[in-house]
Amino acid sequence: MVGLALPALVVLAAEPMYVLVDTALIGHLGAYPLAALAVGGVVLSQVAGQFNFLAYGTTARAARHFGAGRRDLAVREGANASVLALLISAALIVLVELFAPQIARLIAGSGSPIADDAAAWMRIAILGAPGILLSLAGNGWMRGIQRVREPTVYVVIGFGICLVLLPIFIYGFGWGLLGSATANAIAQNIVGVLFLRALVRERVSWRIDGAVMRGQLRSGRDLFIRTLALQGSMIVAAAVAARMGTAVIGAHQIGTQLQTLCALALDSVAIAAQALIGEALGRGDRELVRRTTRLVARVGFGAGVVLAAVLLVLRPWLPQVFTSDTAVLEQAAVMWLFLAGMQVICGVLFALDGVLMGAGDVAVLRTITIVAHGAVYLPLALLAYQLQWGIAGIWAGLALSLAARLALGWWRVRGDRWMDARL
Repeated sequence: MVGLALPALVVLAAEPMYVLVDTALIGHLGAYPLAALAVGGVVLSQVAGQFNFLAYGTTARAARHFGAGRRDLAVREGANASVLALLISAALIVLVELFAPQIARLIAGSGSPIADDAAAWMRIAILGAPGILLSLAGNGWMRGIQRVREPTVYVVIGFGICLVLLPIFIYGFGWGLLGSATANAIAQNIVGVLFLRALVRERVSWRIDGAVMRGQLRSGRDLFIRTLALQGSMIVAAAVAARMGTAVIGAHQIGTQLQTLCALALDSVAIAAQALIGEALGRGDRELVRRTTRLVARVGFGAGVVLAAVLLVLRPWLPQVFTSDTAVLEQAAVMWLFLAGMQVICGVLFALDGVLMGAGDVAVLRTITIVAHGAVYLPLALLAYQLQWGIAGIWAGLALSLAARLALGWWRVRGDRWMDARL
């Protein structure tokens, strides 16, 4: 599990690390550029978040084939997922280029002074969508066959390129927000090409397999709806924060990116669970499935406690890395305790999510997420806005929705029916 989780940690942390570095550099340009990045970043995060079924669904399917001794079929899953990634990214680029101003105004508010800058950022950043989605598909099939060294190398290369290009484009060339979007798009596409090269080296057929594609789309449908509920909550949170003022949305951007980084770090345990649960089910070893489930839950809890402690220790200094604006720092201080407390919940929650994904039980995961975010978070977010609870109301709602997901997921894992889920 450690051998799978640690490389996954590097890969999962890369995307939010891109954005955290970006946030820190843009944050020192002022509150308005930071707010524009927050609005534009919500949209780009949908690309990696909303279509993560290219990774998670492919991991479960490839791992099941790998456990049954059919490595060739596992790689074939990767080829089909990569073709799907290219088709989806082409459609996304067209949509964002056409509707970026309308999307920015929808999130920031029709009269917001940051909407135009956010739209300009989006139109450049979305050009990195092919690289993002190819990386998701590549990670999916490579994790499924437990080949985790190359993805780590690819991501480190991309992050290094981004670290070099961001300050040059933002400050050196004076491009500001547009420089950040350009640097990220270049880095993402380079990583995508590396994953595509790895798949070509497998000499796999690129002919679309109808049965494989239908299975991926079936899993993708449920994971897409699940992620839509998750990302919908984040869009609502950003929209509510934007309407509470520039300082609130700036602090919310800092908190959102830190939470994304922590969540993906914790998700490394879930990634290991997906691969190991899928392999064990491919072998037909249910006792191994149970032992793995108990182990990942304990490890997830421990990791969540560690992250919460780190955030509390860094509370006096870490927000100042991202901004020097006093009003933003004051709002960040209010949000911080919620951010830290959420990590303990997320540690166990994501581990159990990984178990259910590895078993292909994504339809139930979809329903759990819809219930938790639709029935718990959405009403609380609206109350936070109407009753002027501020950033504390936004983040309290997020924490309670996570707790509801954990309770429902734990109830599902207690039984045995999830082990019979169809991929």
